[in-house]
Amino acid sequence: MCDCGIAISRRQWLVAAAMASAGAVLSGKAFAAAPDPAVVQGILRATPAVDTHSHAAGVIFAGKPGPALGESMKAGGLAAVCLASVPDGPVLGRNSAGKLGATRVPNPGELYGYHRTRMDWVDELVANHGVRRVLKAADLRDAHAKGQPALIQDIEGCDFLDDKLERLGEAHQRGVRTIQLVHYTPNGVGDFQTGDIRHKGLTPQGVEVVHELNRLGVLIDVAHGTAEVVEQTAKASTRPLLLSHTALQGSKAMGQTPLAGRQIGPEHAKMVAQTGGIVGLWHFFATLDKYVDAIREMVDVVGVDHVCIGTDQQTVKGTVQDYAEFPKLVERLLAAGFTPEETGKLVGGNFVRVFEKATAAA
Repeated sequence: MCDCGIAISRRQWLVAAAMASAGAVLSGKAFAAAPDPAVVQGILRATPAVDTHSHAAGVIFAGKPGPALGESMKAGGLAAVCLASVPDGPVLGRNSAGKLGATRVPNPGELYGYHRTRMDWVDELVANHGVRRVLKAADLRDAHAKGQPALIQDIEGCDFLDDKLERLGEAHQRGVRTIQLVHYTPNGVGDFQTGDIRHKGLTPQGVEVVHELNRLGVLIDVAHGTAEVVEQTAKASTRPLLLSHTALQGSKAMGQTPLAGRQIGPEHAKMVAQTGGIVGLWHFFATLDKYVDAIREMVDVVGVDHVCIGTDQQTVKGTVQDYAEFPKLVERLLAAGFTPEETGKLVGGNFVRVFEKATAAA
């Protein structure tokens, strides 16, 4: 939440080619003209497309679970979302300067209690509204093959821990497979980008959290963490990292923005990539083409194997506010010069690779 690759097999590409312009798909060349819609659909059939950070247009914050998420995903060919609950939600607000952050100290047990209500919310969504929870990469591939919209249960910030490491195991048992270390509220894990520096990176407890998430097989998300947090997490972790939603510092595609404090510099991004991990781009841009330009900016820094889609879809609208429109993003990536294989990596293949390594048995 912000203030605001797997290789595609020859057989899969042959299937896409049979549906579309065979020469373009099989040659791997970029499209100079508008891509054939069948090529777009071929990519979405060949590769599970994943939004690596989403709040389902904000419904997880307060609304009741319903079928809209699964229906929009199915309509747009999006295989999965990392659906993020926000444990520090009850204490977030804006100060007199308009800056988002914690407006008060949480009451004892308050954030843990709220966190548990969001776990219940996801359970109801999965039980009654046509979205399948996946726990490992094989589940994700199976759901994609069967056309079942899937979610990867995500927690944005370790503010629910209250210094109790065993709550990570509890979250894992309830189906959580990606956890972000910090958000907008000071905690005992580490520093966040838009807050006061208290720990100069990870705390000793933060290092323990990293080790435990590695042991459990939970993908670690370092979004919102300072560069020092990312550097120290990269040293402590034995598995690749995700930084799910950001943009490149000084992004020309984004221009002047109140989100500048959440952007990351090239070295920050490279630290994630050097773990074998990936950096996700949020969708808060003036146009879809500007979003694609921002993806290109990050690719130019870390390479096409280390970038993914992390829209941060929430109540603040962005360029991919309705997943039924997801094929338009694929189309614009192709039109911007990315090959079909590269596009497949960006929209999901890279995430599947990292998710598989992060959740494999220790």
